[in-house]
Amino acid sequence: MSDATHGDRITVYSDYVCPFCYLGRESLRRYQATREDDLEIDWRPFDLQSHKRNPDGSLDETVEDGKDDEYFEQAKQGVRRLQERYDVEMELDLATEVDSLDAQVASYYVKQHYPYEQWLDFDVAIFDALWQESRDIGDEAVLVDLAEDAGIPGDEIRSALDDDGLRAELRDQFDAAQRAGITGVPTFTYEDYAARGAVPPEQLERLVEGAGGQ
Repeated sequence: MSDATHGDRITVYSDYVCPFCYLGRESLRRYQATREDDLEIDWRPFDLQSHKRNPDGSLDETVEDGKDDEYFEQAKQGVRRLQERYDVEMELDLATEVDSLDAQVASYYVKQHYPYEQWLDFDVAIFDALWQESRDIGDEAVLVDLAEDAGIPGDEIRSALDDDGLRAELRDQFDAAQRAGITGVPTFTYEDYAARGAVPPEQLERLVEGAGGQ
């Protein structure tokens, strides 16, 4: 595991199905590239689809969430503006049909049991598989393939996805995010300060190096 101290980490609350999380990570990557010292990501899972989730973890697509065509069109426009700003090509603007829960279970397992760099490779691969390749990250076979590419045995991922205890831990993480006041993602936190949204690299620099000064 990594020996990084608290000061070497930025906490990032995110969900793989959030396009702004993907774009926010590009902003963070650009900020990280400007630093002399490493800045690790302390990923905290967040379930954007929790309001639709049945007790067994499946999604109930009949649940109304108040998001109409106008909402989704505005979201797409926001994604496209950030794509242009960060020079990022994406196969999808939104991923409303994809359930990220299994991807978060797998990522949470890898984060707990593998070195930071290996988790990060897997994490980035999940994001890229969805947003760059339009792959269904809710598919066990896709997650196993991505894990094996990162040097993680596929059988471990299959076992993790079947582990009810691990899923309960993940739900606790979702609850902890809500108790921490996280209402949307991405949210970047450092010490007692936070920035929400796919904010530009210079704002992340102010967050970390200016101790939250805006």
